Amino acid sequence: MELVIIGIIIVVVVVFIAMTIKIVPQQRVGVVERLGKFHRLLTPGLNILIPVIDQVRVYHDLRIQQANVPPQTVITKDNVQVQIDTIIFYQVVGPEEATYGISDYVYGVRNISTATMRQIIGKLELDETLSGREKISSDIRLALDEATEKWGVRIERVEVIDIKPPLDIQEAMDKQMKAERSKRAIVLEAEAAKQDMILRAEGDKQSKILKAEGDKEARIRQAEGLGQAQELEALGQAKAIEAVAMAEKARIAMIASAGLDERVLAYQSFEALTDISKGPANKIFLPTSAVETLGSLGAIAEVFKASKEGK
Repeated sequence: MELVIIGIIIVVVVVFIAMTIKIVPQQRVGVVERLGKFHRLLTPGLNILIPVIDQVRVYHDLRIQQANVPPQTVITKDNVQVQIDTIIFYQVVGPEEATYGISDYVYGVRNISTATMRQIIGKLELDETLSGREKISSDIRLALDEATEKWGVRIERVEVIDIKPPLDIQEAMDKQMKAERSKRAIVLEAEAAKQDMILRAEGDKQSKILKAEGDKEARIRQAEGLGQAQELEALGQAKAIEAVAMAEKARIAMIASAGLDERVLAYQSFEALTDISKGPANKIFLPTSAVETLGSLGAIAEVFKASKEGK
C-alpha cells in the first residue's frame, strides 16, 4: 500500500514538473492562457508555468511554410475550363492573432486563394491565362495579403504550378504550335536564301567595283608613266639641241676668231655640192656665185693645207 502511495506521489510530481517546465525549441512559440485568457507567449528556451492556472493553448511554427491548394477547375473569359494548381508560402508573424483571429488560417488562406483565382481567371482569356502565370500569382498574393494581415500571417509567395486546359484544347494547341514551328522554319529558310542571294550579289558587285578601280588605277599610272617618259625625252632632246647649238656657236666663234668666215663657208658649200652630185640627179646647175666660189677652192685648199702643217 505504501508503495502505491509513493508511486502516486511520484507520478503527481512528474506531472507537476511537466506542467511547470516548458522547453520551447528555436523558431517555435507557444500561446499561454491564464484561466482561459491570453497571458503571454512562450519563447524559445526554458519557460516556467503555474500548473492548472496556466495552459499552453497552441504552439506555432515561425518558419516559412507551404500550403498546397487542391487543383481548381475555373472558367476563363472565353468559356474554357482550365485546371490550376497553386502553392502558397506563408509565415506566422503574429502568434496571438493567428490563434484568436481565425480558427484555421491555413484553411482560410486556401479558400481566399481559390476565390481570388476564380475572379482573376474569369477576366482573362485562355491565351492570357496560359501566358500570365506571373500576373495571376501576383494578384492572388495581393488579395491574400489584405485578408491575412489581421490573422498574423504574412504571404511570402504564391506560385501557379500548372495550368491544364481540356484535352481537345491541348491537341489543338499542339497542332497550332507545330504549324507555327513549320511556318517559322519555312520563313527562316526563305530568309536564309534571301540573305544568301544578297550576299552573293554584294560580293559580285564589290568584285566588279574593285576590278574597275584596279583597271582605272592601272590606266592612270600608265598615262602618268608615259607623260613622264615623254617629258624626260623632250627635256633630253632640248638639252641635246642646246648642246649642239652651243657646240656650233663655239665652232663658229672659233672660226670667226680665226678670220676664216667666207673661206670656210665656201668650203662647206663645196662639200654640199659634192654630196648633191652623188645623188640620182645627172645634172647640176650652179649659180654664178657658186662658180665664183669654186674658183677660190684652190685658195681654200691651201688654207687647210697650211692649217694642217701648222699643227
